[in-house]
Amino acid sequence: MRAILSVSNKSGLVDFAKKLEGLKVEIFSTGGTKKSLTDSGLKVRSISDITGFPEILDGRVKTLHPAVHGGILARRELDRHMQELASHKIGLIDLVVVNLYPFVETVSRAEVTLEDALENIDIGGPTMIRAAAKNFPAVLVVVDPADYDELLEKLRAGRVEMAFRRMLAQKAFQHVALYDTAISQYLLEGETFPADLTLALSKMYNLRYGENPHQPAALYVEKVAGHKPRGITQVKRHSGPELSFNNFLDIDSAWNVVSDFTEPAVAVIKHTNPCGLCSNNNLPEAYLRALAGDPVAAFGGIVAVNRVMDIALATEVDKTHFDAIITAGYTEEALALLGRKKSLRLLSMPAEPVSSKGRVVEFRPITGGFLAQLKDFFTDEEFKPRVVTKRSPTEGEWDDLLFAWKAVKHIKSNGITLAGNRTLLGMGAGQPNRSVSAQIALERAGEKSKGAVLGSDAFIPFPDTVELAAAGGVTAIIQVGGSIRDQQSIDVADKHGMAMVFTGVRHFKH
Repeated sequence: MRAILSVSNKSGLVDFAKKLEGLKVEIFSTGGTKKSLTDSGLKVRSISDITGFPEILDGRVKTLHPAVHGGILARRELDRHMQELASHKIGLIDLVVVNLYPFVETVSRAEVTLEDALENIDIGGPTMIRAAAKNFPAVLVVVDPADYDELLEKLRAGRVEMAFRRMLAQKAFQHVALYDTAISQYLLEGETFPADLTLALSKMYNLRYGENPHQPAALYVEKVAGHKPRGITQVKRHSGPELSFNNFLDIDSAWNVVSDFTEPAVAVIKHTNPCGLCSNNNLPEAYLRALAGDPVAAFGGIVAVNRVMDIALATEVDKTHFDAIITAGYTEEALALLGRKKSLRLLSMPAEPVSSKGRVVEFRPITGGFLAQLKDFFTDEEFKPRVVTKRSPTEGEWDDLLFAWKAVKHIKSNGITLAGNRTLLGMGAGQPNRSVSAQIALERAGEKSKGAVLGSDAFIPFPDTVELAAAGGVTAIIQVGGSIRDQQSIDVADKHGMAMVFTGVRHFKH
């Protein structure tokens, strides 16, 4: 049996090769892999011993040779293939162990140049992998060190089943597909939505189940060339049970909410909607105000804080039952206090620059395909609200209007928020009728709606919503504008002495 070993990931390589040698496998190798093996005392022959040709072009060409690929691709059951090999003095290759340069990691470095990236595009490796995988009934192909031990067991037993060979081949083609995707991503310029698109996803782990116990589920992380891993898959779990499918949905929503604020903010999330939200320099006070938004819904929910949680904040949070807390970090005292609760997941996230949020492509599955869009994001410079009523908002109203506008972005459409003192006082979400969402928000806020402001994620199509707001004591409204009945809504606002602001930007969240 003859094998070619040429790997970037050298985990477990030497031990694997020694055991292959013990099974009388003749090993050929190249470059750094060969050096690692020979330095460990193994007998390893050069690929040049197969090809009869030296490596050329700084190693760009070493395995691209008929003596290599003929030995891999020949069909053993066809006499004419075997006769051709014999006539050209080509020996069979039975095992190909190859994995590829870490292209994604290379081009994610800030200092990487185009030349560096091009030099890290492997040509011979993918070609050998594809050749071996194509001929998997006769040739074993291994790209994952995790498969070394099982392969050795089967080789010792003298039988490698077709199902195992097929599994190795599938992993091999997927390995190359991920690699080619990364290169394509790196070379793509100036086109957010190209004609053809592949996603590179690697499984982190299986989840207990999906949204419901009868649904199998897993977590995958997207690998994007030129970008370090980002998003909620990078969450760090300090204590508590593993995260479930629904936990991931909720903590992603929670972290997105507080990440929209540069100033300190606390959110309470239930079923991906913020039922409480407050921005205040005093974090314990911000938390208590957020909790007061809907203390019943908060039970068993998620708390998100865009700052490090200290003992003062942790002491308040500790008084209510939550499934998870996600923050920018914890002091030792806060971690010790909250860590006593074994069912509470304590999580933290690395900070991401605000400037990076606008170029993130989001995908949503539909039956038979995916929808793709850029993440809903506007810089402060791009956001230009305008007053459309006779009365302009006061300074305090402006502050709360902008807060309500940030909050409504994260609430399912039709979304309505009521805010005061940079606190979410009530919200209505997911109703087919916008005025019903407004009624729900007003009922939730109760007496606190007097003097509050209202945010609407899209235009207000009829003045009834404005009338409801006025009756509840709302003094100012921020909405998109653009309805054919805008003037009617403006007139109602003027009648009640309300201020109204149009944003020209919609925040639908379906």
